[in-house]
This record gives sequence, structure tokens and C-alpha cells, in this order.
Amino acid sequence: MKKNIRIGMIVPSSNITMEKEIPQAINSNHFESKPLITYHSARVGLKNVSREELKQMNLSAVGAAESLADASVDIILYACLVAVMVEGKGAHNISEKALREGASSEDKEIPVVTSAGALVQTLRDINVQKVAVIAPYLPSLTETVCGYIEDEGVQVIHSHSLAVTNNLQVGELDQNQLIAIASSMPEEAEAVVLSACVQMPSLDVLAKTEELLGKPVISAATATVYQAMKTLGMPLNMNTYGKLLSGKLEI
Repeated sequence: MKKNIRIGMIVPSSNITMEKEIPQAINSNHFESKPLITYHSARVGLKNVSREELKQMNLSAVGAAESLADASVDIILYACLVAVMVEGKGAHNISEKALREGASSEDKEIPVVTSAGALVQTLRDINVQKVAVIAPYLPSLTETVCGYIEDEGVQVIHSHSLAVTNNLQVGELDQNQLIAIASSMPEEAEAVVLSACVQMPSLDVLAKTEELLGKPVISAATATVYQAMKTLGMPLNMNTYGKLLSGKLEI
């Protein structure tokens, strides 16, 4: 593992959670020899969570990836799950390829993780067939997210929409409310996505909710961290944010 690791993040302009939860999780990891990890952001415009604004933001993402490459980052995270999913079936593959090509050069290829790709890949990694989802979006966008997950082979048996359209307000939601919502999810769900949005805070209640439900509880943010750590070859050993990031989840 490198002694110095630079993590690049493409952040929606109104996002106030990504730059908190992702470093908070990664910095809690127990390393045998901890590298110096730094975080570097490029912001892309988004105020309201609508299909039009999300798609417009995606057009700016490649330029953001190019600017992060100037900092010689080791990985780029594009953490707006619904922005990628509104582009249609399998869009995370197209998005990751475009961002990777935009950021890479003849001298260096920079890996890219989108939260959309990270979530569906993580559900596959932990062998989940049926999942329940909590999202801050309007029901129509939540349906898009659920349909996207199902296209990737995981059945969404229940979803809950908080119907908040202002993205800044999403970041100000009380994550403690998610515990009660998750408790009402059907028992048949093999796992719960406590927050299908990197802007909606959930990190500090993941472990409590998981203990209460007795099943894996993940979020778009922890799935992004999980896939980023795997990509970078960094061992998982976090004891605070649920079994996924502890490295102890049976797969």
C-alpha cells in the first residue's frame, strides 16, 4: 500500500455530507501501517433533485474528473447515486468509463467508483437477493432507483420516500428518523439500504439499526467506501459503522 493516498471526490455543489461521511468512515479504519490519506474535491452544480438538474450535473462531471487528475489523485469517487441512475439501465458502467477516460493519461490511469455502481456491486458482493430501500427523493425518483437496482438483479421488496427536493435540505435531515423507518421494513428483506443517497446522513446510526434489525444495513456512502477500499487494496477494519465496513460481514 502507498504511504500517501489521495482520494478525489466529485461533489454536488449543495452536498454537505459526502465530504464528512466518507473521510469519517475511512479515517476510522485500523491500519497496520496507516498511510497519509487526503481528500480533494471538485464541485459540480446541483440545487434541486430533479431529472433535469441531475442530468445537467452529469455533463459537468467529466470536467471535474479532469481537474482532479491535476492533483494526481489515486481514485475518483462520483457520489451522487440518483444522478447516474436517471441516465438509464447500466448507466454506472458508462459514467465510470467516461470519467476514467477523462481523468486518465498515458502516464496514469485513475480508477473511478460511482455510488450507483458501488451500491449495486456491494449488494451482489454480500449475496443479497431482496432489499428494502430508504431514499430522500420524490417517489418517482425513488422508483427509478429501485428499478435500477432490480435491473441489476436484486429485488426491491419495499421502499420509503421522504420526498425532499431541495438537496441542501436533504443534507440537513435528522438521521435518527431512519431507525424507526427501517424498523417498519418487511422482515423478508435480507438487507436494508438505510440511505440510497450520499447526501442524506446515516453513518452514525448504521450500526445501531443493524443491531436492531439483525441483518446487514448499508448506505450509498458505505457502499462507496467499501468499493473504494477494495479498489485501492486497503484492508477493511472499521468497528463503528456496521459489519460491511468491519470486514466481518459473511459473504
